[in-house]
Amino acid sequence: MSETRELAELAKRRGFFFPSNEAYGGTAGFYTYGPEGAALKRNLEDVWRDLFVRELDNVELEAPTIMPEAVFEASGHLDGFDDMIVECAECGATHRADHLVEDAVPDIEDAETLGPERVGELIAEHGIVCPACDADLADEPVEEFNLMFGTNIGPGSAARGYLRPETAQGIFVEFPRLKEYARNRLPFGVAQIGRAYRNEISPRRALVRVREFTQAELEHFIDPESDEPPIDRVADVELPLYAAPAQHDDDGTTETHTVRDALNEGIIGNDWVAYYLGCAIDFYERIGIDMDRFRYRQHLAGERAHYAADCWDAETELGGNWIEVTGFAYRSDYDLSKHGEYADESFTIFRQYDEPKTTERAIVDPDMSYLGPEFGGDAAAIAKEIEALAGRDRSAFEGETVDIELDGDTYSIPVEKTDFAVEEQTEAGEHITPHVVEPSFGVDRLVYSVLIHAHESDTVDDEDRAFLDLPAEMAPTTVAVVPLMAKDGLDERAQSIAEELRAAGYEVAYDDTGNIGRRYRRQDEVGTPYCVTVDYETQQDGTVTVRERDSTEQTRVGADDLAAVIRRLVDGDSLSDL
Repeated sequence: MSETRELAELAKRRGFFFPSNEAYGGTAGFYTYGPEGAALKRNLEDVWRDLFVRELDNVELEAPTIMPEAVFEASGHLDGFDDMIVECAECGATHRADHLVEDAVPDIEDAETLGPERVGELIAEHGIVCPACDADLADEPVEEFNLMFGTNIGPGSAARGYLRPETAQGIFVEFPRLKEYARNRLPFGVAQIGRAYRNEISPRRALVRVREFTQAELEHFIDPESDEPPIDRVADVELPLYAAPAQHDDDGTTETHTVRDALNEGIIGNDWVAYYLGCAIDFYERIGIDMDRFRYRQHLAGERAHYAADCWDAETELGGNWIEVTGFAYRSDYDLSKHGEYADESFTIFRQYDEPKTTERAIVDPDMSYLGPEFGGDAAAIAKEIEALAGRDRSAFEGETVDIELDGDTYSIPVEKTDFAVEEQTEAGEHITPHVVEPSFGVDRLVYSVLIHAHESDTVDDEDRAFLDLPAEMAPTTVAVVPLMAKDGLDERAQSIAEELRAAGYEVAYDDTGNIGRRYRRQDEVGTPYCVTVDYETQQDGTVTVRERDSTEQTRVGADDLAAVIRRLVDGDSLSDL
């Protein structure tokens, strides 16, 4: 059985995650986290907050998941948030066309970059058929399908809205208020962990491609001319880089470089992106990603958004496939500029000069009493173009007339009717549109990766054992308390110890069902790092047995010292250190 199938069976049986709404036949692309999975996911989010909010001195907000249509018109999602779809004429099933090509053609890994026309040609060339009914798809059109879920905000003919396809827009649209909280000073970062929604054509691979998912995103607003990342903080961190040239090379492989070397050699093209690639390594290690199955892959030219100079994805290897779990992008001023065009608020911030600057500025005040009668309905547009021309080419006003180009026509305007003048102005600063650096983490994919990478097996006492090698701070349960026998007062003492550990802040399970070995196996299987056994010796000398999951080693400690002992173990000590 493949590791992904083994994990799917474990996840459903032990309550990590399972398909939603199965009592009603299920709904593709939606998963419910069970008790173990919800706790694991919460722990992962806590580690992310610890590193990307607290340690990096950022703030966090929580925005609505439904936003008005105008937001997504400004952001470009209405026109450009599409996947390629092909529909089978025989059975009516719809499929993600680029995925069909990737599955059928070994040499193509990212068909999404090829465009609908070329993908359609490849479907025909390779005789790709419908996975549902085996009908030929060669003559079926490949079309763009917008992935956003639409809704109405309010009853009747109310405003159109959409479930957000990413959490980022909830931060960008609030920038005018957020900059006030930051005292109008750059740089500052705003984080958010929340749900996002994409109406995927072909949900698949369990938590990898779903219709409702959780993102953890940081939007870091910077002044591109003056703000530099503290590279020294991560300069010596080693990064496994799968750069663009290596992807074009048949023998190209992942190579390890420090952050400093990757920048000096031009492998990473942006200091801020390199900084966050370095910061994130600690996060992946802490949550339990197998770093031998991890890499940073650089976007190829055809993958990058037009506003992005350099983008990298963090990828994990799952079941023989490399899966994107995080995107690191330098988004320039694209998002704030777009919202500044569409909204009624200012999406700029005031940059104070070190010393006031005196500059010359061309100003005009077109005489509308002349332009109106002379040019009729074109007067307002001509006046606007006069203002724009004065800003970019004051020499155009040196003659008696100024020529204005508008919709292919030329209009000659007497300069005296423009009231053109050049004035000296002393300015203390200027308004700029900040640039944005964005690390965007897919929480569900990370949970899935952690579970697969942690799934181990060995033999203990001639018996096969499956266990999750989870870091202690990630495990759904920190410690399980088990009485040797559920009688003679052992169970009452064990319950009391469990309550004491819960009061000390630990996630604690109590289990008195079945033989002691079976109870250990149950806890190993869900990744509980420590078991505490209460036995008859406990009643005599007040000690308990502490068992460590990975090594299965045991030692006895005083029950009164147990909370402190567990803290030492969680913080990195081993049983031999006690």
